[in-house]
Amino acid sequence: MLTINNLVYRIQGRELFEDASVVLPTGSKTGFVGKNGTGKTTLFHLIQGHINADAGSIDLVKKARIGAVAQEAPAGNESVLDVVMAADKERTALLAESETATDPDRISEIYTRLADIDAYTAEGRASAILKGLGFEQDRQNSPTHELSGGWRMRVALAGVLFSQPDLLLLDEPTNYLDLEGTLWLEKYLATYPYTVFMISHDRDLLNKSVNSIIHLEHKKLTFYKGNYDTFENTRRMQMELNNKGRDKALDQVAHLQKFVDRFKAKASKARQAQSRMKMIEKLKPPAAMFDEYAAPFTFQQPKAEQATPMISLDGVSAGYGTKTILRQINMRIDPGDRIALIGVNGNGKSTFAKLLAGDIKPMGGSFSKGKKLEIAHFAQHQMDKLKPDWTPFEHVVELMPTDSEARRRSRLSQMGLTKSRMDTLAKNLSGGERARLLMGLITFSGPGMMILDEPTNHLDIDSRDALVHALNDYEGAVLIISHDRHLIEATCDTLWIAENGTIRELDEDLDSYQASITSSKEGKGGTKAERKANKAEAAARRAEIAPIKSAIKDAEAKMARLKTELAKVDAQLEDPKVYNGNPERVIALGKDKARYSAEIESQEEKWLELSAQLEEAESA
Repeated sequence: MLTINNLVYRIQGRELFEDASVVLPTGSKTGFVGKNGTGKTTLFHLIQGHINADAGSIDLVKKARIGAVAQEAPAGNESVLDVVMAADKERTALLAESETATDPDRISEIYTRLADIDAYTAEGRASAILKGLGFEQDRQNSPTHELSGGWRMRVALAGVLFSQPDLLLLDEPTNYLDLEGTLWLEKYLATYPYTVFMISHDRDLLNKSVNSIIHLEHKKLTFYKGNYDTFENTRRMQMELNNKGRDKALDQVAHLQKFVDRFKAKASKARQAQSRMKMIEKLKPPAAMFDEYAAPFTFQQPKAEQATPMISLDGVSAGYGTKTILRQINMRIDPGDRIALIGVNGNGKSTFAKLLAGDIKPMGGSFSKGKKLEIAHFAQHQMDKLKPDWTPFEHVVELMPTDSEARRRSRLSQMGLTKSRMDTLAKNLSGGERARLLMGLITFSGPGMMILDEPTNHLDIDSRDALVHALNDYEGAVLIISHDRHLIEATCDTLWIAENGTIRELDEDLDSYQASITSSKEGKGGTKAERKANKAEAAARRAEIAPIKSAIKDAEAKMARLKTELAKVDAQLEDPKVYNGNPERVIALGKDKARYSAEIESQEEKWLELSAQLEEAESA
């Protein structure tokens, strides 16, 4: 399917691939793994032809169709279902042609091909994919512009899955999914009829959906048969064998070198010494193989002993404004509890996390919290709390005003930041580095409880393992909302579920829950009354978030207008004649360019903030 030969690619003088070669077999389901920043997404761009290699070749099977999730998520008046069905361009083109074709032979060819590609079952297949990704029937018929950024990305994912390309390229497909959507995707990819090449740091997804692994390390690509666990074990054995061979060769070199050092000055032994020197040159011990460094996480232990229970909820309800999201919550959290909160997006997981953290007040019932209890709440939208033009060191100085520089840098090191990154502006840090910094800051004073809402989205596999170790060392209570099954199983011993407007303890384990979710997604859409109730609820939700959507639309319109004005200014500045006239005209154009650029940036920041608010409201 895909052959990469002696690939070389550099970016800003840094070499990402050096004579890298690998073959991806047709029909394989292959996970693509490696440390963050090593070039995995770049390779996908090279495969799609978005950028060109500096040397080497990338060859695909003739006429193979490549599919990847579009970077621009759909946001028009078309319904979600129509957008997904339109992703099958061949079907769309054939149906359009069938409306105008007059030649009998061509008409016959069109309908034969439509039958071959199951064109007439398209709506059912598209609907099933959307349902698996969390779209109930009412949402499938809604226009895409009503969706938040995260839900639009699900539509884009659904579209590429529906189009069934010969080579399916997926880059962290679970980042916008909840646990239920991830479980569905695992099963879907495992039975996908063509070739899959997927970047992922989700260990369970890589264990259940792929049959081979390509590892990017030290600018090289290596193919391994088997799932992620098999890859890890195979690589571990290879490292042990390689390093044993290296040690043996080094011992032999040392032995020969002793002879050379001892007898090279003696005429009677000179020939033998020279012979051994040649042997040393030929031995060339293999380079040592070792795991790439993964910085640890270290969380401050609770500074105060907590009462039992730490948190108690009796008949509590919660929501926003006059809209109640959760009702009749009767739960308690004790010191040391390890809880995973699961449930389909939109059922109130984030609302519950905000309630516990004190970001929203209860609307009813009895809610008590220990007086000494401090809660650290991590959520993706809280990344905005970092000051983009401050370095991590400056963030820590604010919390340690009287401490020495050495102690401040020691705390940053405990967060997993290297010395060079401590003095890098927060806006220039990677997503994983910002996540590390935020987790370190919110747990700085030793909270009695941590609430982590999708903490692994920006972390590679080794960093996720480091997070597991840190959470298991942490002595306070933990509540995790995550689609990462490995994280849940490795750190939590209690499952809570958000469903039917409340929070309750789940008696079954994740395997049983997965089976029930999968069977539910494969079933029908419920009774007529249930569908009607869902439709009414969806209408109420749309009315509630309408002001945010209106503000987003206004920001988009302003950005479009400003970009048009900026383009006019750029066109004038590119005209050589403008520099032959009054210099004040050039100065004025330069000022206009700076002003429009700043206003565009301001509107983009506003748009991002509003989009985050919309996504929060829709997932609440």
